Amino acid sequence: MSHEARRRALLARLEELGGRLDEIEQSLEQPHSKDWEDNATEREGDEVLEGLGVRSRGEIARIRAALKRIDEGEYGYCVNCGEPIAEARLDVLPEAALCARCAGGRTA
Repeated sequence: MSHEARRRALLARLEELGGRLDEIEQSLEQPHSKDWEDNATEREGDEVLEGLGVRSRGEIARIRAALKRIDEGEYGYCVNCGEPIAEARLDVLPEAALCARCAGGRTA
């Protein structure tokens, strides 16, 4: 897959995550029930939504960093060791900043 195709896929995912974050934020802004038991259940749901929001924001940051690397001509190279990232890894994880070796914690 070309860098341009990956850019399009990353932009599409970025848009999807933005919509998801908007939905999460709207849901979290809803008032809670005055009933104690319902309120407790709603707060548990809020904790789940907050966790999803945190993960989504992390993925958004990784995608934006990958888009920046594409713009700077550094995409596809490990930010740790500088070696090329395998195409198969980028196919599965287009925002990958590390080669499999560095991601696994092994030294280059």
